[in-house]
Amino acid sequence: MKHLLFPFVLATFLLSSSSCQQNGHVVAEEINDTVEAAVMRPSLEPINLIPVVGSPEFEQAELSLRNASAISIGKDSTRVSFTFDVKNYNLKNQTSDAAGKRCNNSDKGQHIHFILDNKPYNALYEPKHEVSLPKNSEHYLMCFLARSYHESIKTKGAAFVYHFKIDENGKLVKLEEPKSPMLFYSRPKGDYLGADSSNLLFDFYVWNATLGADYKVKAQIKNESNGQSKDLTIDNWQALFIEHLGTGKSSISISLVDKEGKAVDGPMTNATRYFQVAAQEPLQ
Repeated sequence: MKHLLFPFVLATFLLSSSSCQQNGHVVAEEINDTVEAAVMRPSLEPINLIPVVGSPEFEQAELSLRNASAISIGKDSTRVSFTFDVKNYNLKNQTSDAAGKRCNNSDKGQHIHFILDNKPYNALYEPKHEVSLPKNSEHYLMCFLARSYHESIKTKGAAFVYHFKIDENGKLVKLEEPKSPMLFYSRPKGDYLGADSSNLLFDFYVWNATLGADYKVKAQIKNESNGQSKDLTIDNWQALFIEHLGTGKSSISISLVDKEGKAVDGPMTNATRYFQVAAQEPLQ
């Protein structure tokens, strides 16, 4: 009944309040258009991005790979173990300004983002990790220190990239250190519910490149449910908060481009990620 009354009430309001249009007369077609717009095309606040400011810098924090080893576990698969050294940074601590950030925060504290081949990361609260990889495969591992609310630490020494392969016998072979510009996706990731849905952290990691005149990141942020999207070009490496994205399934695509706006050739220069946002359960 409410849906049936709404067009009538809105039309009555428009007729009574319009006194300066065509000597006090409102054309019926205009009323119908206005009612249809209000009912069928509700206004959406545009997607907005604001810089994340004031985060502790941890300028002396260091992360490095201590050891990587592999054990063959079958005809086609290998278990690879990694251990890390962390200096001047406390894993599992809550970052001091976490409460004021008003975004998703890990109750397990500060951690390492483990990104293999630009796939969704694993959050490591201990300086070690294991993965299963196929034999005769090549990989790029990006690891960096992250605050408890997942924002990456971008100071020198707080990250590394490790290039390796698993040979046909299941042996791990370290490959040449990558020199080409690279871009790794970090956040948003997974599902966001309730209070976490209003302030989404957008973050990525740039390697062997400085954003500015020579390199930029092109991004598209899209709500797949309502069709709203935003395209942007980023020339300053910093985390951003996404506002007014809305609920439903969304996606973010990022790509590293040169000063002419052309996609940079090489491994690990683009990624797309899908995630869910909901005001409450159930996620849908």
